Amino acid sequence: MRDYRDTDYMTPFVTDTDVATAAELIEMFGESAGGEAAARAGRSRDLGNHIHFCRWRQIERLIDLLSREQAFGTVH
Repeated sequence: MRDYRDTDYMTPFVTDTDVATAAELIEMFGESAGGEAAARAGRSRDLGNHIHFCRWRQIERLIDLLSREQAFGTVH
């Protein structure tokens, strides 16, 4: 899983289904969930499926955000 803490980080664009998928991966793989999402993105890329590649990359980013201990971005 990539560490985005020291870079300008864009919030992922996800759907309700993607959030549910991220939650399932976290439940199944724990701390390795981001790596699993990255592996799935890699498989999609290798198959030439750019739509699923982008979706899995966004899910990987969402998992990173959900695993943070502190708030990220603007807090109101």
